[in-house]
Amino acid sequence: MRLTEQNGQRGGLIGAFIRSAAYERRFLAKNPWDLSMVVWIPLATVLLIWWIFSQIQITDLPIGVVDNDRGPVANTAVRYLEANPNLTVRQLYHSPAAVEAALLQRDIYAVVIIPEDFSRNISSSKPAPIVLQVNAQYGTHSGIIQTSVQSVIGTLSAGVEIQRLVKKGMAPSQAAIAYSPIGIQRISLFNAATDYQQFLASTVIPALLHILAMVIGATTIGRELRDKKIGVWYDFINSGQPDLTTIKNSQTTAVPAEDNKPRKANISVLLFGLLGKYFWPMLAYSLWSVLALWLATPQQAVATSSIMATYIGLVLLMMLSFWLGAIFTLTSFSLRMGLSSTGFISAPSYAFAGVTFPYIAISKNAQHWSDALPLTHYLKLHIAQLQMQAPVAISLPIVYGLTLATIVTMFLAALLSKRALAHPERWGAR
Repeated sequence: MRLTEQNGQRGGLIGAFIRSAAYERRFLAKNPWDLSMVVWIPLATVLLIWWIFSQIQITDLPIGVVDNDRGPVANTAVRYLEANPNLTVRQLYHSPAAVEAALLQRDIYAVVIIPEDFSRNISSSKPAPIVLQVNAQYGTHSGIIQTSVQSVIGTLSAGVEIQRLVKKGMAPSQAAIAYSPIGIQRISLFNAATDYQQFLASTVIPALLHILAMVIGATTIGRELRDKKIGVWYDFINSGQPDLTTIKNSQTTAVPAEDNKPRKANISVLLFGLLGKYFWPMLAYSLWSVLALWLATPQQAVATSSIMATYIGLVLLMMLSFWLGAIFTLTSFSLRMGLSSTGFISAPSYAFAGVTFPYIAISKNAQHWSDALPLTHYLKLHIAQLQMQAPVAISLPIVYGLTLATIVTMFLAALLSKRALAHPERWGAR
């Protein structure tokens, strides 16, 4: 007898899941905008970001040159600057006003000024500085330009000094050692080619999917609170009697006043109903996660275990995002407040994740906020496994933490849904 009751209860829970998924499928079929949030917008986002970073390295940054010397060494310096793959000399300017206008219009990002008597000072063994004025507002551009110009001028300076020593009778090999007795050997451990697809695009995509997933989480349950349909939805999954009129006209059909009554919700049925309601977004975003990781690892020999751990972490992040969006809306009984909360949490989360700005350099309060954001922990997993190719064991605590957070938020969303069903007087808030 007990076994029969357990089988009946299990069948009822599975039925609630199936009916809820069918209800949501019909809704998505009749509402192109909601379907686009699940299918077309995330797909376009992934492909667009990857296309933006299709040029994996920054090259040919435009700079200007003001050559007040026009000597042979100055001409050599200009040729060296043009030969550097990171730079392109856009124009030789002759007046400060023209340089200022070019900088303000972003025709160039820096200007190299070669002073008068530059070649003569070098011939006389006098200091001959070259001035670099760079638009430091753009951090990436500025850093690349400064490094490239410094490398060019260092090479030119070394050549000039070695020639001077050779003219004094020193052997070329001895002159090279005498000019630079101490050298530095730099070894890039990770992302040695400075691949911006690997550095930025592969981490920006999960961040944008995280934002979209939280929006879906908020709107999926929030639209029913707004339209006073959450009771109809629960009655449908609880009783199994499909109200086709309500489903087909879910955005336009008014709910009778007698339907706005408190519901004593079965938490198990409600939990499985919510799983069915978010089944299609979860399925779609699992596929977009596959696409994102496939794009992120085409040229790298990454271990299968690392890819699987990263994929599981990304899927858990998407599920956690759905439940967090639902929680924010259910807590406030307002779709507008839910969407505002999701935007406040998810939109700036990438800035706190330690990818573009060092985590260790931000303030302690910002670090605490960063630690509370799920995206921060996923990106640690992502970078460790796909870019640094660390052992999987290092990232397993993050996978466990995301799993626990997903389960907790899922049950919390069910409890808040039960509370919402018990307070129909608060339905209808915008």
